Formats: sequence, structure tokens, C-alpha cells
Amino acid sequence: MENSGLVESFSEFQELKYIDRVTLMAILEDVFRNALKKKYGDDDNFDIIINPDKGDFQVFRSRVVVNDGEVEDDKYEISLSEARKIESDFEVGEEVSEEVKLEDIGRRAVLALRQYLNSKVTEHDNATLYKQFKEVIGEIYVAEVHHIRPKVVILMDDEGNEIVLPKEKQIPSDFFRKGDTVKGIIEAVELKGAKPQIIMSRTSNRFLERLLEQEIPEIGEDKIYVKRVVRIPGEKAKIAVEGSDDRIDPVGACVGMKGSRIHGIVRELGNENIDVIHYTTNTDLFIKRALAPAKVNKVVFDEETKKANVYLDTEEVSRAIGKGGQNIKLAGMLTGFDIDVMRELNPEDDDVELREFSDEIDMWVIEEFAKIGLDTAKSVLNLSVEELIKRTDLEEETIQDVFRILREEFED
Repeated sequence: MENSGLVESFSEFQELKYIDRVTLMAILEDVFRNALKKKYGDDDNFDIIINPDKGDFQVFRSRVVVNDGEVEDDKYEISLSEARKIESDFEVGEEVSEEVKLEDIGRRAVLALRQYLNSKVTEHDNATLYKQFKEVIGEIYVAEVHHIRPKVVILMDDEGNEIVLPKEKQIPSDFFRKGDTVKGIIEAVELKGAKPQIIMSRTSNRFLERLLEQEIPEIGEDKIYVKRVVRIPGEKAKIAVEGSDDRIDPVGACVGMKGSRIHGIVRELGNENIDVIHYTTNTDLFIKRALAPAKVNKVVFDEETKKANVYLDTEEVSRAIGKGGQNIKLAGMLTGFDIDVMRELNPEDDDVELREFSDEIDMWVIEEFAKIGLDTAKSVLNLSVEELIKRTDLEEETIQDVFRILREEFED
């Protein structure tokens, strides 16, 4: 195989690995120097000339001419008679530059060269890929579903790079088919051995933040700042925003006319319910806003312990807590406070619906009381524990817990 043919053969990697020809030639020189060191001990007196335009190369070995019989190190010296076989007018003391052919290196060595080149190109490819995706961590990225596994979806981008979307990084309602286009953020690039693993996320708070930047021009123009973002992926999110221009309502600009701006984001996130609120450094006001849509009467908080008690009318409690406790959980995450809800009963009210205590009493217990016509706090407290044991399937311990909750929250 001629030198140029070998270069062209090696150049197949250029198309497969998206590597530029000049870089490939640099790798090729490194590969050949490695082969020369193995065959001759070192490569100090070898010159490798590579022509990336023509796709060929030449290897020259330099040795000093000495008298016949005086060669002490044939790596660096050549006898006069051998030198004159190359060129007839060589004299002792001159330097001979002799071209080394591939056949001089040996066929097995050439095969080894190919393997070494493959490893060097792969090493270069991995380093380039690692650097490329390290620079886009936290940015939105789009790729296509290549295949689906139980715990991960494998995506492929336009350049053939593999990206993984683990199950725990998917929104619970996500459902993908092969060929689907998927949007997320590049969350991390990890080295698995020598190969980078690119990890996408759709559950990250950063993903929602980036979607806001895409949909709302005022954020990119620094007229609105996204101060905090918290999410229960696929269920509910809360965003605190602040404006730098008094003429712009930051909440209104984010939501848009009739929700036009936020709707696209909601759909992308699997109909995740998004609350947008005004950010403030006033802790009392921020906690009240974070608990929207509930109306809070009073907030008592401790900055050191990061605990807050919020006082609401009874009918507002369920709104503050939200479905499955999501609203109060997100309010706590947004404000950084551990929030407890305290009922403020209206003295004019004669009774309170038992369902208003669903945050403290399990619904199945409330339903047991409802079966015998008890649907308010006083209707339960008016009966004895013994009578309730007889009339329901509830254990005494459960009934005593209910009495304690109702007496603390209702009678007091």
C-alpha cells in the first residue's frame, strides 16, 4: 500500500468522526512517530512531511555518513558505501536524508498503526464532544428519539451525538415514540470511562427558566428578571419575577393576554400549572404572595429558624394547602420557609365543614364519619368516643386523634 493510499484509507475517519483534515493529519503524524519509536527506538532523526491538501505524506530518516567499518550506531550513522547507493557523491561527515517506505516499517506495524489511529481519533472525538457540551450545560437542546429503554430514552441530535434522558429526568406524563422531537436542557456531561455521556433533563427548574426566556422577550431584554423558580414537574410550578421598568407589569407580561404567553410553556411541560407572582424582599408579603390563590390574614415568621405560621380563614385553608399539599410545598420552596397553616375561625360561624381539616385528617376517616351523617366538626365532637366506635369502623386511637385535632383547631 502506498503512502497516499494509506492516508486516504485513514481519512475515512474524517467523514465518520466529523474531524477536520488538518487535525487528522496531526493525529496521523503522532501515530507514525509512535510506530517509528517502536521500530527504531526513537524518532529524533525522522522528519514526517504531511500534505493535507494532496492527502499524502513522506517519512525521511537522517543519518551521518562514516567510513565503512566505523558505524557504531546504525540509528544515527550510515557507512559510506551504503550512503553512495542512495546518491553516488556522498562524502564522510555529510548528512543523508533517506525516505522510509511503509514496507520498511512492516505490514503488521501498519495494521497496528490503523488501530492506534482509531484510538487517537476516538480520543480526539471524545475530547471535542466533552468540550462542546460542557459549554451548553444549562441551555435548551433539541434531539430526536432514537430508541426507548425502560429507564432511559436515547436521543440523537443532527450531528449523530447520543444524548440520554433518564426516567427520573422526564416529566411523569411524558410519552415518547421513536422519531419524536424532544426538548430539554443539557444538565450534565459525565465521563463514562473515556466516553462522555450527555444527560438531558426536562424536570430541572432551569428548563422552565430557559423556556420563559424563549417565550418572553422582556426577560432577554433585562426588563424582567426571573428571581426564583420552583417546580413539582408535570404538576405545579411557582415563579417569582421582578421588573426593572415601572411601565411593565412583570407578572402580566409573563402570563400574556388571556395566558397566551404561558400556555405554550404549560403545554411543553405536560400541562404543568404555573403560578407567576411578584418578587419582593418583604418576607411577610412574599410568603402571602407565594401562597396564592389563598388569602392570608397574617404571617408570623422567624428569620433564624426559617419557620412561618400563616393565619387564614377556614375556607382559605384548602386553597393554601392545594391538591396533595402542592401549593404549600412550593410556597415553602419558593420562600425558603417551613410554613404551617393556622385556622382563624370566624366567631359568627356556628360550625366548620369536616372536609376543611383534610390536611390533618385522612379523607378515608372523614368519609367514615360522612357515612353516618357527620360532616361538621361539632357534629363529631357532640358524640362520645364510645358511640363513634359503635357506629363506625374506626379504631379508638383514630377517633381520639380526630378529637384532639378538632378541639385544638376548632374549640380553641
